[in-house]
Amino acid sequence: MDIRQLKYFLAIAEEGQITSAARKLQMAQPPLSQQLKQLEEELGVVLVERGPRSIQLTEAGMILRERAQQILELTDSTTRELKDFVKGVSGTLSIGTVSSSAATLLQDRLVEFHHNYSGVKFEIHEGNTYRIIDLLNKGIVEIGIVRTPFSSAGLECVYTVSEPMIAVMAPEYDWTGGKPEIEIGELRNQPLIVYRRFEQLIRETCLENGFDPQFFCMNDDARTTLLWANAGLGIGIIPRSAFTLASNSNVAAKKIRSDSLNTRVAAVWMKDKYLSSLAAKFIESFSRA
Repeated sequence: MDIRQLKYFLAIAEEGQITSAARKLQMAQPPLSQQLKQLEEELGVVLVERGPRSIQLTEAGMILRERAQQILELTDSTTRELKDFVKGVSGTLSIGTVSSSAATLLQDRLVEFHHNYSGVKFEIHEGNTYRIIDLLNKGIVEIGIVRTPFSSAGLECVYTVSEPMIAVMAPEYDWTGGKPEIEIGELRNQPLIVYRRFEQLIRETCLENGFDPQFFCMNDDARTTLLWANAGLGIGIIPRSAFTLASNSNVAAKKIRSDSLNTRVAAVWMKDKYLSSLAAKFIESFSRA
């Protein structure tokens, strides 16, 4: 099994037809069919179920598709980085980020780093914390930018300062009379919109204060929380620095007074794995900011 075979297989999986995959690859159909057959024989598994007009991936085929995508992505990243090195460019830094860290990363870290190392290029992979840590494990990114809480097992971490969570609310939900802060208990019986990563932290904090929170909407992106609150659908709870990530013209932001309802952005990387000098410089810059 080589890179060329993986590219052929991925084209077949994406197109759902050998004919259209061959057209995409600018090759004849019979040689592509033969390559697929050879790959199945080499691996000892059936990768596709062949129909009269299309093919369907078997369970083994779906596993190979996922792995092929990861391998080809990593191969492409390595090729670009080596080409940059040959050209005398400082290199390409691959970073995985969660949406709620974007403001902190851009405002306080990346701009300064780019100023100091203007020749550096970036590959940014976005997703939730679990995906970013998975990308670290697979070597697709060197550095992850995530938010607490998360499991730091197997990771080296550098943290930013702690920041409070805020409640964002449209005028029809604002009972505060313009106050800039609220107590956690004031969220009792309110329809809460929260990023799923913060569910346990918010629930535990509310229970400690004598009530069970009413989650109206759970989602996987802090921007979604802000957009739903801006539409007047409920009260969003987000980190303070995430307030500028999406439209907020219709909401007021109230700091939630709570010692436990805080979060920090962290730069993380794998323990006991090689870290490039470029990644090390970024971490050094991240630590100083």
